[in-house]
Order: sequence, then C-alpha cells, then structure tokens
Amino acid sequence: MTDITGMGVRRFGRVNWLGLQTLIERETRRFLTVWTQTLAAPLVTAGLFLTVFALAIGPRRGDVMGVPFVEFLAPGILMMTVIQNSFANTSSSIVISKVQGNIVDTLMPPLSAGELVTGYLAGGILRGLIVAVTIAVALMLVLGVTIAHPLWALVFAVLGAAFLGALGIIAAIFAEKFDQMAAVTNFIIVPLSFLSGTFYSIEGLPGWMQTLTHMNPVFYLIDGVRYGFIGTSDSSPWLGLVVCLGATAAVVSLCWYWFKIGYRLKA
Repeated sequence: MTDITGMGVRRFGRVNWLGLQTLIERETRRFLTVWTQTLAAPLVTAGLFLTVFALAIGPRRGDVMGVPFVEFLAPGILMMTVIQNSFANTSSSIVISKVQGNIVDTLMPPLSAGELVTGYLAGGILRGLIVAVTIAVALMLVLGVTIAHPLWALVFAVLGAAFLGALGIIAAIFAEKFDQMAAVTNFIIVPLSFLSGTFYSIEGLPGWMQTLTHMNPVFYLIDGVRYGFIGTSDSSPWLGLVVCLGATAAVVSLCWYWFKIGYRLKA
C-alpha cells in the first residue's frame, strides 16, 4: 500500500498535519517578523497611488461606472496590492532557500507535494488577505467607501492571492537567482496587474486591446473585486469566477507536479 508520493504509508497518516502546520507557521512568521516591509509598506504604497490619482485626475474626471473616480479606482488598487504581495511572499521564500542552499530543509521532511504547495500558498494567501482587509477598512473610514457585495469581494481576493501565490511558486522554482526572479516580477507580474483595468474601465479601449485584456486572468480578479465593492463591473462576475477558478487550478496543479518530480529543486 502506497501513498501519493509512492514512498509507502507514512506513520503520520495520509496527511502530515503536524508538518503542514509547521510549514504554514514558518511561512506566516516570515512576513510577520518584517511586517514593516511586508505589510506596512504595501499599505503606504496603495495610499500613495490613491492620493496621487485623486489629486492629479480625480477633480477633472467624471464618474466611472456610476461612481466617483476614486471609488472606482480603490478596489483596483486594493487587488493589485494583494496579488503583488501574495506573489512576493511565495516567490521570495523559495528563491531565498534555493540561493542559500537550505531548500533541502523543506524537501527532506515527510511532506507530500500537495502539503508543500498548501503550506507555501497558505502564507501567501494570509499575507494578501491581511493587506486586503487593512486597505478595505482604511477605504471605508477615510473615503466612506461601502462594500456592495462583501462575499464576492472576499472570494475574488482569496482567488487572487491563491493564483498569484501559485505563480510565485512556479517562478521561484524556475528561477536560479534573484536577477531571474526580478525579471519575472518586472516584465510579467507588474504588466499583468497594471494592464488589467486597475486604473481604467476597459470600455474605453480599442477592440483589440479589449480582447487582449479579456485573455488576462488578472483582469477578472480586479473586475471581480470591483464588483464586490461598487456593485458593477466590466464583465459578469460569474464568468470571472469560472476563469479565475480554472486559472488557479491550472497553476496550482503545475506547482504540485513540479514539487512531486523535484523539478529544478533536487540536485
């Protein structure tokens, strides 16, 4: 009788709950220990984005989707901050371990590929949700923004954190050094988040750009959170939910497979 790793039945049972809990705690403590960099800094950045756009464009820009421009912009800024932090949490953890040569300390314990993926993702999702909740509370207190559909906003925030957290795992496994990781962040993740309707409604884009935008899963994440906040969006939230669930399942499956075969992890 064998388990999913093919190594026989583990004495911990089908799921190594103790090992999984330990990995989740490690990933959580990583970002809580340096909270000024991982939690406070993103909040300041989000606040600066909103302030600059409100001062530079807000007074001259009319309503967008029936709400003031700043209220339209706020959910996009929130989601962009969430996905960037989730990606950074998982990717930095694995890349640092690979560069320092201590990734073996994570691979040697009796943790299955699924448990490794779950542990890393849990840290990224938790960091993203802490940032999301903090920004949401600030928006309600400072701007008086209300959340039209809280459950939709929460679902898309979790999906966004999971999707980008899994992408962070994939990028970190593939990267061999910090320069490669920085290239992925600067040339893939940042463009995906900036060119996904964060700062604008895609209704004003040319047809070909709208088509390209609809091929970007991050667009549906931002659009879904925006629907949760203001009650309207560029596309159906149900369509966005299906796309985001499919994209997240695909990247999580790839993470699991790469951990299972030790791709670019085992010497």
